[in-house]
Amino acid sequence: MTETELKFQIPPRQAAAVARAVATKTARRIRLVAAYADTADRRLAAAGLALRLRREGRQWVQTLKGRGDGLMARPEHEVAVSAMPAMPAFDATRHAGTPVGDLLLAQLADGAPLQVLYRTDIRRTLRLVRSGGAQIELAHDRGRIHAEGGQVEVDELEFELKAGPAAALPALALRWVRRHGLWWDVRTKSERGFRLAEGLDIVPATHAAPSSVVRGQAGPALLATLVQDTLAQVLPNAAELAARTATPEHLHQLRVGLRRLRSVLREAAPLRGEPEAVAAALALERDWAAPFGALGAARDADALAAGLWPELDRVLAAAGLPPLPRAAASSAQDPAEVVQGTAVQALLMRTLAMALPPAAAAEGTAPAAGASVTPPDAAALLQPLWKRVRRGSREIAAVPPEQLHRLRKRAKRLRYLLDALAPQLKRKPLQRLLALLRKALNRLGELNDLHTAEQALKALPEPSPSVWLALGWLTAHRQALLARAQQALDELAKAAPPWR
Repeated sequence: MTETELKFQIPPRQAAAVARAVATKTARRIRLVAAYADTADRRLAAAGLALRLRREGRQWVQTLKGRGDGLMARPEHEVAVSAMPAMPAFDATRHAGTPVGDLLLAQLADGAPLQVLYRTDIRRTLRLVRSGGAQIELAHDRGRIHAEGGQVEVDELEFELKAGPAAALPALALRWVRRHGLWWDVRTKSERGFRLAEGLDIVPATHAAPSSVVRGQAGPALLATLVQDTLAQVLPNAAELAARTATPEHLHQLRVGLRRLRSVLREAAPLRGEPEAVAAALALERDWAAPFGALGAARDADALAAGLWPELDRVLAAAGLPPLPRAAASSAQDPAEVVQGTAVQALLMRTLAMALPPAAAAEGTAPAAGASVTPPDAAALLQPLWKRVRRGSREIAAVPPEQLHRLRKRAKRLRYLLDALAPQLKRKPLQRLLALLRKALNRLGELNDLHTAEQALKALPEPSPSVWLALGWLTAHRQALLARAQQALDELAKAAPPWR
């Protein structure tokens, strides 16, 4: 079977309010004590499998979960084992004959023994609600995960779809997000437990994966897949930021994912067909602009600190001048607070709703009245953007930095859309065009960094000889970069599009 659920972390200030909201007269309570197992070389975790034995009341249940879609769905198989007081032994054959069970047996085919890595002790309050034509179970979990490396506290709220349309799940969660300030956490208890057992305080940032679009996909189904692909990058990085376990690379990859998402919503919105549905996608893209900008201020500071500032300090040192004065503490918002905030969490719920396959999103609803609109194909989506990029690539030395920045954003949207639609395009022309795009974007990115550094220097309250020399160096360096960028853009403009 497949479980469909959303899990949220509860801000400490809202813990009591959430507990009261879930623990109604019809709610029931249960204690869940579980042990999670893996092999010595951690092959189950590497395969995306989580195997546990859990005491639910007086019953022991063995559960195997597989790698999910990163959004709501995850394969699961449960077997009631015994009612004995003591925990029974793990037995992988209990899941034989199921897809996830066969994967487990393949991992253990060499006889590798299982060992308990970590345990959980959770007190769960369950409440069944009806919303949007669906039955949804609320599970408020409070307790801890513990391993030899220590323990972490748990205070989470899960929404699990029991019956009805999947679209009801994000719709109900959105109301709780707005009421209680919850934040979506795609990290499972098994993932958190594994990190605790392995002593992993920080995990690598999640990068974009290859497109999961298939040939023949079109219309709303294609847009849903495009949005799902972007969320697969956005959500893990957002969770690390919200949990304050992120590095600058997590912030960077979150912004890349959001830029991909906004590109898809802006350029591929016509795939939704009906005018009202297209307008909803475009409105969602516009609403993402503010939090994207708030995260960008922090990212710009990280980029300057890692790039141009050290280079400028070396130039100044060679001239016998002191290093540049660093600006006062940035007024940029804390990225963790931005991601935890209700505005971003509400946008994530709206985006999730748009990522649902059309059949799941529309289940239980009547079809829209009126004539249907034929959605565009990949060529119709890409050709107008390609024309705008080529038109903006002429004589860039004569345009202001703001116009160059607009060109860079369009070129990025073109690149992200090409990546997203890759399975429907000609492979060799696509590879050639993407290589030229990356080269041009690198050059435009260098110019943008120069402009950002220049603005930061001009904003310093007390200019010094070091500042004036740095500004002069930036001006001189820009001329060389402009020439290289123009050459890259000229090469790009001559490329053959892969959709013809």
